Amino acid sequence: MDERFKLKEKIKEQLHSRLPASFFLKNSKAIEDELHRATLEVTNAVLRRERGIAFSPEDQRKLVEEVVDEILGLGVLEGLIADESITEIMVNGPGQIYIERNGKLELTDIRFSTERELMILIERMLSPLGRRVNESETYVDARLKDGFRVNIVIAPTASGGPVISIHKFSHQVFSIQDFIGFKTLTEEAAEFLKASVSARLNIIVSGGTSCGKTTLLNVLSSYIPANERVIIIEDTLELRPLSPHVVRLEARLANIEGKGGITIRDLLRNALHMRPDRIIVGEIRGEEVLDMLQAMNTGHEGSMTTLHASAPEEAMSRMEVMALMGGANLSSQVIMRQIISAADLIVHMERTSEGLRRITHITEVGKEKTDQYALRDIFSLPRDVFKDNAELILTGTKPSFYPQLKKSSGYINKKFEQL
Repeated sequence: MDERFKLKEKIKEQLHSRLPASFFLKNSKAIEDELHRATLEVTNAVLRRERGIAFSPEDQRKLVEEVVDEILGLGVLEGLIADESITEIMVNGPGQIYIERNGKLELTDIRFSTERELMILIERMLSPLGRRVNESETYVDARLKDGFRVNIVIAPTASGGPVISIHKFSHQVFSIQDFIGFKTLTEEAAEFLKASVSARLNIIVSGGTSCGKTTLLNVLSSYIPANERVIIIEDTLELRPLSPHVVRLEARLANIEGKGGITIRDLLRNALHMRPDRIIVGEIRGEEVLDMLQAMNTGHEGSMTTLHASAPEEAMSRMEVMALMGGANLSSQVIMRQIISAADLIVHMERTSEGLRRITHITEVGKEKTDQYALRDIFSLPRDVFKDNAELILTGTKPSFYPQLKKSSGYINKKFEQL
């Protein structure tokens, strides 16, 4: 930990002990001026005691500005938020902050000087959002002003000190060529997916946490024809659609009194009255799966969504379980038939131990059986998935909807023609 960081920690510790907690939760010109004055006084006092540290007047001015900015912003997290190479920030109490960069976890040398400083930061995060945490409500999900998702857990639920998890999404819009460059998929697989979107297949993107599902969904949505009306529904606005005719709807959590919440399911039901050609749901994770399946089965072909699953087979099972949890008076067999009828293609992604994000399966959902799932891999990644040179390859199975791809988009695959 460098000397400058230690110095700032001492200054902030003294400021937090000198000023009331409510002072750090407000934000006005008067507060900023008073904080600047107090920071200058404390900085001068600390520098006088820290013999052997030489600061020019300009260096001291910059130090004061950095401390003020950190206190009025997101504290020591400010730099991590600004760093676009960081995708996750995980605060495990005041003394331990991890980040995810390039798919790997790293322990930083950044810390909060006290738990009180961390709690003040949490209040600063939540106050403008109308949210709060306390002993009776010990955790909360929220969205920061820049759109990043944040989850906070405090004592007594979190025994080691307040825990903050911030999920950052990239403001950069990736293209399919970027994915090919990242070795996420091949040119051949990219052409197949492009044709599948144009042919209005219903596509499920599955995979684990932070494997790139949403980014891939955004890429696939870019292939939707410009003359189609697309309704996008998300918990947090992350997708960056390129289509000109897009309506974006965002769910909303209930307020402190437990009122005003709007769920993904509410928005899905409303979207059916908005004359959509396609519906894209950022992620299904509950009873809204029933409404998504009905939309796919009732004239909204070409719809897409993501869900958490460890394999294409599990994606089917998870949708079935989520639908059963929805409380509808439907048997497992009826729900299975709905899933088989609705889903055409599963694109499964994994994140390797090296942080690489790969498409491992492009799988057709067969329609010939209604009493069990018939999944056929069209493309798959060899099981040496963790090697950099592994590539998606055709399995030798021609999709049953291949004639549809040829007719709607002119897609021709010579290998399919030979099968």
